[in-house]
Formats: sequence, structure tokens, C-alpha cells
Amino acid sequence: MYTIEQKNYGFKLTFAGFMSADEMQKWVAESKKALENAPNSFGVFVDMRKLKPLPGDARQIMEKGQKLYQQNGMVRSVVILDDVITKNQFKQIAQDSGIYEWERYIDASSMPNWEEAGIAWIESKVDPDK
Repeated sequence: MYTIEQKNYGFKLTFAGFMSADEMQKWVAESKKALENAPNSFGVFVDMRKLKPLPGDARQIMEKGQKLYQQNGMVRSVVILDDVITKNQFKQIAQDSGIYEWERYIDASSMPNWEEAGIAWIESKVDPDK
């Protein structure tokens, strides 16, 4: 399951449960439509707290979707996860791949104000890792 919501900072994406490659393709197609009316620059808030691990084919499509948002004006994003191990894995990947400059990962299980911290990163570049 996924949702795409337009917000004053850009978009809020929510992913939950098991997502197949077919459902991920639908998300990309719906994202393309949503991005047609996007401002020149925007932020993206991604809530993955309830998402099950993605199969390989769905993961590749997720990466294409992430690139789609970046190519259409995303300047900062935050990903909300529900455990420190996953957060640290994603953070290391971001640092290794060079996307850490604009993307942060927050472990909601250890940060009670995770939503406010995520929005502060998107809107004001207040780093939740500091």
C-alpha cells in the first residue's frame, strides 16, 4: 500500500505492508502525474515505518521512483523508519552514494518527535543527525 499526498513543503509518501513490483510500478505512474504540477523545488517526506522488506524487482522500481522525484525538483528528503539498524544501514548507503547531502533517515522508535524533525529538515535544513 502507498499514498502520495501534496503538502506545503512538497510531497508526503507513505509505504506500508508488502509491495510487489506491480504495485511499485503503479506508484511510479501516479508519481509522474503528481509531479506534473510540482513546484520547481520541493521536499519529500517518506514514511516507511510499516513497509515490509522489498523484493529485488520492487526495490529497483523504488530507486527509479526516487530518481524521478529528484529529477523533477526534489531538493531534500527524509525517510522515516522504525528501527535503528535499518536507519543506520540507509544512512551509510546515503553517505557512500553521495545522497546524504539532501536525504536524512530517522528512526521513529528512538525519536519521539520524528515527524517534526523530518519536516524541519525538509523546510529549514535542520539536520536531525545533529
